[in-house]
Amino acid sequence: MVHIPYLQPFEDVNKRVSRLGANISLIRTNLAPLSFVDVPERAYVEAMLGIYELNRIELLTDVFDRAYERSCQRHTVLKDALPEPDPLRLRYRAELREAVGDMVRNTRPVGPKAIREFASPLVAAVDLPELVAMAANELRHLHEGNVARYGLRLSEFRA
Repeated sequence: MVHIPYLQPFEDVNKRVSRLGANISLIRTNLAPLSFVDVPERAYVEAMLGIYELNRIELLTDVFDRAYERSCQRHTVLKDALPEPDPLRLRYRAELREAVGDMVRNTRPVGPKAIREFASPLVAAVDLPELVAMAANELRHLHEGNVARYGLRLSEFRA
């Protein structure tokens, strides 16, 4: 967070790149990411000026500490609010992607029967009904913003 803005290697976005870069080591070690959402703009600007003009990092250290404390609190609340991942969805992620992609690419009639026919050789029989329901749900909620998730081109989705 100190060196990139100070060195100004890019014409623009130096501070944004440095804030994103600060998250790399945090995310790699499964820690909460850093956000400056709750930091007063004036405090952040003064901290950066301390680096630029005085070559001192103490103020930025204080701002960083405060911001990271708040980030951890917010991250914990959000993490606790999220549901547990669906083990079936995780196990059959590739098959689900393939089934949805195939239904769209081959302009098959979308329905449980077609999904079942496609997925039955790929999925354990006991898991097939739930995977069919998941794929049907994914197809119902397919839109231009999420087609890439299924390896689809926009032209394939529109067709």
